[in-house]
Amino acid sequence: MTNLSSTELKRLHRTWRRETPGHLALAFDGVAGPFNVGALLRTGAAYRAEHAWFTEHATGPENPKVGKTALGSERFMVTKVLPTMAEIAIEARTLGYRVIGVELAAGAQPLHTMDLRGSVCFVLGHEDHGLSKTGFASVDELGFLPQLGKIGSLNVATAGSIAMYEWARQSWAGDDGPR
Repeated sequence: MTNLSSTELKRLHRTWRRETPGHLALAFDGVAGPFNVGALLRTGAAYRAEHAWFTEHATGPENPKVGKTALGSERFMVTKVLPTMAEIAIEARTLGYRVIGVELAAGAQPLHTMDLRGSVCFVLGHEDHGLSKTGFASVDELGFLPQLGKIGSLNVATAGSIAMYEWARQSWAGDDGPR
């Protein structure tokens, strides 16, 4: 086995893009760590996220530390700052997204059991405090990532990246729904 050439990588990614219907967006509800924001933007670009919204209390892509992990990936999506999650959710729904919070919270469903096919905007909260009260009130559904070890939570960038993969995985699974 050998690594793929740049041409082979482009062909591989093009094939997977054709196999992935729906649209993806991200909403940053107070995410503060610039390296978390950068990692999420980079993963979002890899999964073809089209929009990234930021509440006014979130660290935005203009922060120079975000660029160290985003590596310019924010240029592949529309980024916008709005004062609150309520305004972000309204705009996301207007564009056809279902707004899904990723949070360990009462009433949240295991993410892999939720139907994530179609157009989804994942809402990611602050590293310590999670989603804001407005964030909780603004989402259509809440999902969480079941964890098996002794650690009680995941880093927001890790959780968001896994959520984005699950969105894509379900679209690849066909019409049978979540697996």
